Amino acid sequence: MTLDSKQLNWAKRFKWISLIEGLSFLILLFIAMPLKYIYDLPLAVTYVGWAHGLLFMIYIYVVFPTASKLKWNFSRTLFALIASILPFGPFIFHRNLKKNQKVDF
Repeated sequence: MTLDSKQLNWAKRFKWISLIEGLSFLILLFIAMPLKYIYDLPLAVTYVGWAHGLLFMIYIYVVFPTASKLKWNFSRTLFALIASILPFGPFIFHRNLKKNQKVDF
């Protein structure tokens, strides 16, 4: 699929938002949560959780216009939404998008 410049901008924007959101989720799960429950440092979850929540809302907000601009079908859009709640999900979705739609970021 060849993208025009507007579609490419949406794809790049979505890529960066999804990768940052995915990274924030992994930091929350594998760094902040152990700090809270093993080392009794609940502040890590407070700050990282707040940042991840904000990034998650931005991700969800951007999925629908991106799906519209890139002409995703229902299943791809649903996969993007499900990917946001799974560890490593945004990374897998990005790889799948790059492979199947041949979107080169």
